[in-house]
Amino acid sequence: MSDKIAIRDAYGQALKALGGRNRKVVALEADVGGSTKSILFGKEYPDRYFNVGISELNMVNMAAGLALEGFIPYVNTFAVFMTSRALDPIQSLIAYDSLNVRLCGTYCGLSDSYDGASHQAITDVAAMRSIPGMTVISVSDAMETKKAVMALSDYKGPVYLRLSRAPHPVIYGDDMKFEIGKGIIHRDGSDITIISTGTILHRVLEAADLLEEQGIYATVVDMHTIEPIDTELIEKCARRTGAILTVEEHSVRGGLGSAVAEAAAAACPVPVSILGAETFAESGDLDQLMEKYGYSARNIAARAREVMFQRQMTK
Repeated sequence: MSDKIAIRDAYGQALKALGGRNRKVVALEADVGGSTKSILFGKEYPDRYFNVGISELNMVNMAAGLALEGFIPYVNTFAVFMTSRALDPIQSLIAYDSLNVRLCGTYCGLSDSYDGASHQAITDVAAMRSIPGMTVISVSDAMETKKAVMALSDYKGPVYLRLSRAPHPVIYGDDMKFEIGKGIIHRDGSDITIISTGTILHRVLEAADLLEEQGIYATVVDMHTIEPIDTELIEKCARRTGAILTVEEHSVRGGLGSAVAEAAAAACPVPVSILGAETFAESGDLDQLMEKYGYSARNIAARAREVMFQRQMTK
């Protein structure tokens, strides 16, 4: 892992680069362009950039119209507002008609830490993955963000792209292969499978190091696509290790953990433990919040040992 880069910065640069490659790409913004970094696209291509003000619902309506005219809209605002205030047209217009709209929700999870629970998005994945035909992607570092932005320009159908605010270690190199719907195996162990999504991945890798020091070898998966989820990989991991821990900066209800548990139950029932948010958080330093709400590498490793014990008890 190399130096930290903020996901929103990587997203803004990637969107700007994509705008130079494809003139069908347009960007819409709900008056937070400086925060989402879509402003980088706006400064370069002002004729294809629309700041609609603090009106998320109308912004999504506009995106539907642009998509019907053959454009590829990248719609930008905070994740918590995208998946609440704008949910009606997302479902009734964009998803229902399978429009090529990219709904880019920034400041996901606890990453907007100092603004507190009103701006922290911990239910967004649950809302979006429940909508038929909606693809849901959550990226883990700057390089994966770049790859996702580019890949989505050629993808057919509606997509929710989940983006963090804070700087995080860069895990991938430029040669990484990003394939929508396919998880990425980082480590291949036989004792426990840990599946994560989003920027929590670097903490999961640290937890795997701690487990290895104790003689426990974990398979670590970056499940960047939550819907459609890689059921084939989940079944493979379940059969090999017999126990799964999921880790996500999201509610334990309806997110990655729920999707993995559903897939495992259908293909290869094994103990599945979900590490995620069980309550609203509060305002404060991000690292302190992550520690308080159980996202430290130490706690992830402890939860992995617990689910291994559950596996032993079911034998």
